[in-house]
Amino acid sequence: MCGFVGIFGKNDVAADIYTALLTIQHRGQDAAGMVTYSTRFNLKKGNGLVRDIFKEKNFSYLKGNIGIGHVRYPTIGKGTVEDAQPFLVNVPYGMSLAHNGNVINFYSLQEKLEDERLRVLNSTSDAELILNILADELTHQIPFAIRGVFRAMDGVFKRVKGSYSGVSIIKDKGMIAFRDPHGIKPIIFGRKGDSLGFASESIALEILGFKIERDVLPGEVIFIDMERKIHHKRLREEKHSPCIFEYVYFARPDSVIDGISIYEARLRLGKELAKRVREESPNIDLIVPVPDTSRAAALALSEELGIQYREGLMKNRYIGRTFIMPYQKKRQESIRMKLTPIKQELNHKNVLLVDDSIVRGNTSKEIIQLIRESGANEVHLAVSSPPLRYPCYYGIDMQTRGDFIAADKSIEEIRKLIGADSLIYQTQEGLVKAVSGKLDMKFCTACFSGEYPVSLSEIDREHIERDRNRKQDF
Repeated sequence: MCGFVGIFGKNDVAADIYTALLTIQHRGQDAAGMVTYSTRFNLKKGNGLVRDIFKEKNFSYLKGNIGIGHVRYPTIGKGTVEDAQPFLVNVPYGMSLAHNGNVINFYSLQEKLEDERLRVLNSTSDAELILNILADELTHQIPFAIRGVFRAMDGVFKRVKGSYSGVSIIKDKGMIAFRDPHGIKPIIFGRKGDSLGFASESIALEILGFKIERDVLPGEVIFIDMERKIHHKRLREEKHSPCIFEYVYFARPDSVIDGISIYEARLRLGKELAKRVREESPNIDLIVPVPDTSRAAALALSEELGIQYREGLMKNRYIGRTFIMPYQKKRQESIRMKLTPIKQELNHKNVLLVDDSIVRGNTSKEIIQLIRESGANEVHLAVSSPPLRYPCYYGIDMQTRGDFIAADKSIEEIRKLIGADSLIYQTQEGLVKAVSGKLDMKFCTACFSGEYPVSLSEIDREHIERDRNRKQDF
């Protein structure tokens, strides 16, 4: 899971892209980058947070009225500085690209490109792969024409499997925005006067004063020419399967994706979860959210049950999101640095913790222990999503069954392992009902249900799991 923004304006766009990247820093903490175009491509990228990579001096050369920014959290690839986005190529045109998602046939495509000597990749990033495939398709569409852009992107859709939304700049031609045929990853389109923008989340554009026009449709390509005239075409119409984990955890609560408010979806998740808590009927004095993503669900749960809501855990905002930290040891070391209990609120209470999900169980176990050490009589845990059991191959760093505590354990076994007095999960039906609201939406719920909208070959599955296991051993 990553985040990107692309802006095509009248004046220099680097400062706006920087602000937008700060806004979506939660989507990736490992690397960041920006490319702008004036008379040449101007590139700055590296490993680290946005604020650490970009200095005031960088903006003296990040000139141009068209640009792309990116924040990365690695799924495929080594995660070294070479994998930071955006990427550049020179043939058949000067081009740059950044994306969010995961190409599931990355290894097969990489081998084919190199075996046929079509392209040489200098990184292990699937964004560079997409860019080179797009460039290869465009070589068959010379001389340049807008219809050729759509034909080239249709070729990309045929060859590239998985989840991917992104933006690309073609030197002196314009900007392309695209979304995979199943629309698994989000991309929002906005406008501010004569400026046009695309981003992974609406808030990245809204904070700059853009008015959101709409979501890019699954299988749609939007091309903006040098006069900022919009050309769009939907090349594929597959079943729309947006990632439901965006609403559970990943996106900011003040964003809207595919017409659904993240905050409102999380409130509804809390209301649905209240039904399960009533069924289990644990003895509760206090409802406490695990900050930050479970706050809305915990608040709605409190209102539904008529039980007091309190902030019992304070978050250190200088510690990143532990879930998207790339290595297990680093995650475990960060949990107690990240959360501090308010003992006066917890002492002698029966506490119901509310969290958005349980992946490996490390965070839950540590937090429950923290609450007990603060004097709580009982610690119960309610989770606003169902048990995570199946690998995600579409851009969330859960790519083997070994990542999930629920893959081979019952709820009772999990309860004992994490040390909770009771453990209550959301149902699959409650999850989908809450997130969709009044809309008739079909989501990708593969990590919960094992039903994948885009099939994966056994060879590619083995490649992905081998790469994932190598990272865990790092």
